Amino acid sequence: MEVESKQFSNQEITVTYDPCICKLSGKCARELSDVFSNNVIPWINLDGTKSDKIINQIKKCPSGALKFYKNEHRAVG
Repeated sequence: MEVESKQFSNQEITVTYDPCICKLSGKCARELSDVFSNNVIPWINLDGTKSDKIINQIKKCPSGALKFYKNEHRAVG
């Protein structure tokens, strides 16, 4: 059975989580609990802090299960 990656977005970034490669170290929840939670669903709340703090925490993910990309902002009109 294949488990799909999960995506979470705010206006600036989109975070993806791949449960198939996560080692469940809990580093994200321990170090940035305003965004990552072990016991609340959805377990990623991108409104918990600024996007640059979230990006810095994602870069510390030991398994690479968390990734991010910046959302494109296009002018309308």
